[in-house]
Amino acid sequence: MAYPLISECPVCSKQLKITKLQCTHCHTTIENEFELSKFARLNKEQLSFIETFLKCRGNIKEVEKELGISYPTVRGKLDDIISSLGFPTTKKVEKIDRKKVILLLEKGEITAEEAIKILNGEES
Repeated sequence: MAYPLISECPVCSKQLKITKLQCTHCHTTIENEFELSKFARLNKEQLSFIETFLKCRGNIKEVEKELGISYPTVRGKLDDIISSLGFPTTKKVEKIDRKKVILLLEKGEITAEEAIKILNGEES
């Protein structure tokens, strides 16, 4: 029986390293220090969100429908994952592009309520 890979120590919560690999066929064993990928550090909820995001081909409106969450919630989850992967998520202070918001609304990627929130600077 295989168990899911854990990336944090259950005792001190620090990052674990993989130190042993073994072939399931010939049982060759390799011991060293191996690093986990950035994705292995994500929790189950984050990985599930990424699977849904990819299945929806990055279409936020489809992710909203699939998960039953709002546009700002999808964006918040994306920011959380981006941050967990070690990338900066600082939002640039910029003027809201009204034409872009209207285009998103026309394409059906956001609702009228979400467009109003974005235009009022309430997007989170």
